[in-house]
Amino acid sequence: MPLQYKIFPPEALRTTVHLPASKSMSNRALILNALSLSPYPIQNLSNCEDTQVLIDVFNSQSNVFDIKAAGTAMRFLTAFLAGMEGEWIVKGSKRMHERPIHPLVETLIALGAEVDYIEKEGYPPLKIKGRKLKGGEVYLSGNISSQFISALLMIAPLMENGLVMHIEKEIVSKPYIHLTLSMMEKCGVQVKWENNHITVKPQIYNAVKFAVEPDWTAASYWYEMTSLIPGAEVTLKGLEKNSLQGDANVTNLFSYLGVTTEFLPDGIIIRNTKKRTKKFFHDFVNEPDLAQTFAATCCFMGVPFLFSGIQSLKIKETDRVAALINELKKLGYLLKENGKGMLEWDGERCSPEKEPAIDTYDDHRMAMSLAPGAILSGSLIINDPKVVFKSYPDFWNDLKLAGFTIEER
Repeated sequence: MPLQYKIFPPEALRTTVHLPASKSMSNRALILNALSLSPYPIQNLSNCEDTQVLIDVFNSQSNVFDIKAAGTAMRFLTAFLAGMEGEWIVKGSKRMHERPIHPLVETLIALGAEVDYIEKEGYPPLKIKGRKLKGGEVYLSGNISSQFISALLMIAPLMENGLVMHIEKEIVSKPYIHLTLSMMEKCGVQVKWENNHITVKPQIYNAVKFAVEPDWTAASYWYEMTSLIPGAEVTLKGLEKNSLQGDANVTNLFSYLGVTTEFLPDGIIIRNTKKRTKKFFHDFVNEPDLAQTFAATCCFMGVPFLFSGIQSLKIKETDRVAALINELKKLGYLLKENGKGMLEWDGERCSPEKEPAIDTYDDHRMAMSLAPGAILSGSLIINDPKVVFKSYPDFWNDLKLAGFTIEER
């Protein structure tokens, strides 16, 4: 029997939360620190599993790296090691070996890399013979993971001829690319982005001191809880108004679901206002990691929704679209995948299971986005709750401090 948590909500919600550091910023900072040969430790580095596997790689004496379920680490390391002298093997979890990596690998090969698939063509594990890359011009589809694009951009200044990237079609998760470029520019690297063409000339990285922001995606679960509890007021420490993180848009999006945001010098206070839109429409192409939070929140609030721009959710830790449809049905909500990159709930209900147990699919965001469902039902069971370690190791402890009761089963 897998580990289960049974969650009981508090009567009221008034708490202060110290959110985890952003793993997106942490993982980029680790790669850029290595590329710049920086002597400076990174401040407020994330303690999540996805960042820890990258730290372990940089501290390892081996040439075989197991990055487990960390997608960011797999993409960033593949590109990083392709440009480093030596022979390397990069492998991961069973699910990681089912997540395609061929767009990145084929582009790296075109730029002078030597990368081989050890098992299935197009998928990890990989064997990499690292060398200085020639660089040049490449063409990429914008609807691939932004992590592929970020991985290539970070190593681009060290290529002999630099890199010119032509991106075709609409770019998915554009804020994550802006985050990468902003952090590269902090290290003194100049990048030119015009229309869908990004040019990085050969340059040297400067070593700089990085301080990682708290994670805006983690904040979204507290926005969700606040929207569901009348009178709720939550202080989230350290969040910045002018954040580099695209998911900071959660402040605008939750204003439609009854949560206001007050910015303080050292964070924010969010409050429940009882207001809500009649139907929620949004294109999540720039914030795909928020889609699960909003699907769950809208269902729990009884707000029908239509989401677009969520095509990348199908190749995450799990097929997140299918997982949401399966698990929210257990709670009485009938969602539909309405064409490619579309998810809809028109308000249709079914009978909820008597004592639903939410499966998490090795996906941290399934656990955290659906746990607030306990507020409506009085209690909720979460299977394999420790998946939250991937990005927010203290999530359950923070819920307890906020007044939730959690029973281990």
